[in-house]
Amino acid sequence: METDNQTSSSEFIRLGLSEKPEQETLLFALFLCMYVVTVVGNLLIILAISTDSHLHTPMYFFLANLSLVDFCLASDTVPKMLVSIQIKSKSISYSCCLTQMYFFHFFGIMDSVLIAVMAYDRFVAICHPLHYTSIMSPRLCVLLVGGPWVFSGFISLTHILLMARLVFCGNIELPHYFCDLTPLLRLSCTDTSVNKIFVLIVAGMIIATPFICILASYAHIIVAIVKVPSAGGRKKTFSTCSSHLSVVVLFYGTTIGVYLCPSSVRTAVKEKASAVMYTAVTPMLNPFIYSLRNRDLKGALMKLVNRKITSSS
Repeated sequence: METDNQTSSSEFIRLGLSEKPEQETLLFALFLCMYVVTVVGNLLIILAISTDSHLHTPMYFFLANLSLVDFCLASDTVPKMLVSIQIKSKSISYSCCLTQMYFFHFFGIMDSVLIAVMAYDRFVAICHPLHYTSIMSPRLCVLLVGGPWVFSGFISLTHILLMARLVFCGNIELPHYFCDLTPLLRLSCTDTSVNKIFVLIVAGMIIATPFICILASYAHIIVAIVKVPSAGGRKKTFSTCSSHLSVVVLFYGTTIGVYLCPSSVRTAVKEKASAVMYTAVTPMLNPFIYSLRNRDLKGALMKLVNRKITSSS
């Protein structure tokens, strides 16, 4: 009972991205701008897809869900950091820390699985175009999105339950700007072997497995592209995948570095830099990556903006 009371009353001190006070104003302005761009960009993508009937296809259905998840992922970490900088307080209660960690893992898992689902969608569209409509039925699309929501909630809850059994005593300084799993485990003064084993299992399921599936999908896609007779056809086919490939490199390049690399080569600075990439930079860049090279989506965004301007005038 004493251990439970000690754990529940714990408080962590997040050291943030920089321990130099003079840099906090610059960081506040930078991350505020990034967050505003993330919110506006992803909400515009969702609105454009939901209001344009021409975009009511599986590819854009998955993209709208990815934009929603990116918006939520950024909103889980960045606003709390901005508030901490503004009020000059780096403390966070134990319960708030676990809540933030739950939603961070929830939306992070969703991001990983949705990117793999989108790769499968492109594989079916390019390698089996005649059967695309029958394979990617509305029911399958709902299952491919709804299933990860349930799976993500279960895995994230398991992380929290395993974390709740740990005791944190002595050093409560968290060398991060939000409550991430790996830095928290280092602060525990109890045995964390079960947590670490579960982290490896989950990392294999939600990072390594989707990444391998993506590589397999694009291996088949490349073979199909090579078989296209005309150069123009090959270029057009590849352009439909280039945006998604950019997102794959951004997301998996950073997450693999944090969760699958040996702890001996990880440092607090590298972890924070990688975390900034997949919690702030990637959600901000995704709307640009998908819209700049997509004529249909650009057209839908222009119609949406023109409609808003006309209605306001």
